[in-house]
Amino acid sequence: MKRTTQITGALLATILAVILVVSFTGLKKNFHLSLNSTAVYVRTDAKTASIPVSHILTTAEKVTYYDKLIKIANYPTSTPRTASSTPNLWPAKIIYPNKDAVLPFKRMIAYYGNFYSKGMGVLGQYPPQEMLQKLEDEVRKWQIADPSTPTIPAIDYIAIAAQGSPGSDGKYRARMPSDQIEHAIELASRVNGLVVLDIQVGLSNLETEIPLLEEYLKLPQVELAIDPEFSMKTGAKPGTVVGTFNAADINYAAGYLANLVRENDLPPKVLIVHRYTQAMVTNYKNIAPLPEVEIVMDMEGWGAPPAKVKSDTEFS
Repeated sequence: MKRTTQITGALLATILAVILVVSFTGLKKNFHLSLNSTAVYVRTDAKTASIPVSHILTTAEKVTYYDKLIKIANYPTSTPRTASSTPNLWPAKIIYPNKDAVLPFKRMIAYYGNFYSKGMGVLGQYPPQEMLQKLEDEVRKWQIADPSTPTIPAIDYIAIAAQGSPGSDGKYRARMPSDQIEHAIELASRVNGLVVLDIQVGLSNLETEIPLLEEYLKLPQVELAIDPEFSMKTGAKPGTVVGTFNAADINYAAGYLANLVRENDLPPKVLIVHRYTQAMVTNYKNIAPLPEVEIVMDMEGWGAPPAKVKSDTEFS
């Protein structure tokens, strides 16, 4: 089964948008499904005075950055635009990421899942080499479609998975062993790709779970994804209701990554937030953008294509 999700709408009061394409394939199992998805990268104004000069984009890079934002937000146009141009739609303001940012200079194509489950995504559905070949084939398709944007493969691995049973500590989540996480990293290295470690906290929280992955998040090629659908703040069992993250949760995750970037002289991290309803992320206007972290909200989740198209349209 393969379905396609669409682009999310506004995240913050003033919005920038840069496309991150994340190709997800798989069936729903243990309450999770992510699919062929187009996500939106969003940024707003922020103070950057403390950023080392060596980490700041050059003038030419800023022009390229802004031009890509405009084209993505307003569709390609034959009329050249500059940072002083007034866009038709987005973006309203600019905050530039640090040097070596993935977005918008590259397009990420990610295969998603867990090696223990064929039902959670493509990573568990095929032998490793076959899966990697399919991923590389998909990457080539996108590169042909848009030669102006280099395409990079990625392995999006569910490192902490929501569960239908409470487990020994009652938190309704399972942490994957280190050898499985390292396997994901090794697979990505075979195709010179990135790794996204995906977290479904259940009845736990980001403050508890993210630090457990620090040794991997310190690696320059490892990014992070968090899933509000399975953040059960009411104490409900995962899968019975849709969960939620507050802006404070997202700010914590972004701040944690930003500290790792600064302390370890890393390129900017990508932070993906899986979201398919407004209520899944509360107080979103309080999300604080950072030059060290590229915040992505991708439109994904469980549902038949007509229902997903309807919700995508309403959400946008």
